[in-house]
Amino acid sequence: MGMAITVFIALFALVTVLGFVAARWRAGDLNHIHEWGLAGRRFGTVVTWFLLGGDLYTAYTFIAVPALVFGVGALGFFALPYTLMVYPFVFVVFPRLWSVAHRHGYVTAGDFVRARHDSPTLALMITLTGILATMPYIALQLVGIEVVIGALGLTGPGWMGELPLIIAFAILAAYTYTSGLRAPALIAVVKDVLIYLVVIAAIVIIPARLGGYGKVFEAVPHDKLLLKPGQAGAYATLALGSALALFLYPHSVTGLLSADGRRTIKRNMALLPAYSLVLALIAALGYMALASGVHHDPAFAAGFRQYGANFAVPALFQRWFPPWFFGVAMAAIAIGALVPAAIMSIAAANLFTRNIYREYLRPGCTHIEEARMAKLSSLVVKVGALAFVLFLPQKYAINFQLLGGVWIIQTLPAIVIGLYTRWLHRGALMAGWTAGMLVGTWMAATQGFKAIFPLHLGDATFPGYAAVYALAVNLLVCVLVTWLAGALGWSRGNDPTRPADYLGTGE
Repeated sequence: MGMAITVFIALFALVTVLGFVAARWRAGDLNHIHEWGLAGRRFGTVVTWFLLGGDLYTAYTFIAVPALVFGVGALGFFALPYTLMVYPFVFVVFPRLWSVAHRHGYVTAGDFVRARHDSPTLALMITLTGILATMPYIALQLVGIEVVIGALGLTGPGWMGELPLIIAFAILAAYTYTSGLRAPALIAVVKDVLIYLVVIAAIVIIPARLGGYGKVFEAVPHDKLLLKPGQAGAYATLALGSALALFLYPHSVTGLLSADGRRTIKRNMALLPAYSLVLALIAALGYMALASGVHHDPAFAAGFRQYGANFAVPALFQRWFPPWFFGVAMAAIAIGALVPAAIMSIAAANLFTRNIYREYLRPGCTHIEEARMAKLSSLVVKVGALAFVLFLPQKYAINFQLLGGVWIIQTLPAIVIGLYTRWLHRGALMAGWTAGMLVGTWMAATQGFKAIFPLHLGDATFPGYAAVYALAVNLLVCVLVTWLAGALGWSRGNDPTRPADYLGTGE
């Protein structure tokens, strides 16, 4: 294990240096929030590809997707169709957001909603939703690091067992504060190279050791190879809801708005499905772990007791990889956690600074004060996420994360529909958001914060993703209240944007 730890520390040190060096990469005045939080909107196709890949395909993807396949079987593969569905959606919709944001200097989705619907209250709702959905998401990146640290044996009693995680957190906080979005963008290049290297090695070496892919699938219990009766609806709605929610998260919006043009976004929506191929191979690691029987090996019993199915991939790698490459694999997962955690904390800090601090607490702040507050806010967000991991049992952090999709999808009417029309009244959007948040949270809570809700209509039951059902309630309320607002003559406010702003430049 000493060799693995040495390799892990060396690669971790490399990305730490890159994180601080990034402040001088494509240098800009980091005393402006658009430079610190969006890197001056200057990332081209290649950098944006690495950034979005590092942003969306996280360490927890490397841990959780195969863990879900390992635990429940075929249902875990819903991640594949949703990552294919999302890119055409983003290709059509989000260049419009980039254009209007570039034209008016918007840094967050809250900025756009504030202006488009002339409603600081609605913008506040969108902002709080984004921060709320992001916090446990960051926490789960830290959970990914925690699993890696445990697999390397860097644990101990009490607080000493958490010390490596706290050190990793401190390093992340330091270079994010110093370099802003440039740090995760530069580190994402190293992360992706390592991830592809590890995945290619895994899909070649491990099946060969197990006698080929045929033997792998023969060893998997039959009930985990196919969807169980009644799971088709859950599978479809999980894919649809996840696709609609993914690019509404603040870190996804931040990654898109840092691009240098609409064409860059469209090119990336054509190129990013390459990651879906990798995701399919990563998901198959869950079956390889089942075929390897790592959960029955006494050597890994402690890891499975502490981390559950999340330990399946580290155990699989430890069994079949030589120590030095096991260190590379663990470093790839840990670095894959640092990149999205950094982007998420920057995105949440941008939201707080632009749509709460500047809007309500200090309207006349200078650009230097604004950038300083964003940097400080990013530290607070990370501390909150670390608290999720240190003070809540791991299963509760995961359960709260399941609500992330339920919550963030409720911003779709104000953001996505708002990019095309103002027909939905601002009061209706607030009412719909409230209904969707309450219904979605209630659905998840009644199921122990699990994602699937059994919807009963008469004698029939339709299990599905709570986010999709809650969004349907949201949209219904939006339409009904819009009709009511029109009948009562409620004001719609003023819209500073114009149709041409959504086409913009950069084609």
